Amino acid sequence: MANVRRLVLDVLKPHNPNNIEVSEKISLVKGVRYVNAISEEVDQDTESIRITIEGSNLDFPELKKIIEDCGGAVHSIDEVTVSKKGNARKRKVANHNHD
Repeated sequence: MANVRRLVLDVLKPHNPNNIEVSEKISLVKGVRYVNAISEEVDQDTESIRITIEGSNLDFPELKKIIEDCGGAVHSIDEVTVSKKGNARKRKVANHNHD
């Protein structure tokens, strides 16, 4: 099983709830650390937004349900990042002084 760490979703939703409210609801899901919502296209009744969700062990069915409960529909998963379970790699940061 993979650890879903990042999702970029293309979502169509009504104007209400607004992007802040939808993002806040998504942020309450277990494992979510970061949510970014960008309006891409707006018409009279709906808007198309790109939602980026980052965290650990993201539960796509639960996230999709939250979006649907807000009146939205996931049109596509535009990007996904996964890692193997238990693959918590630590990055070493090199200290390079260029004085």
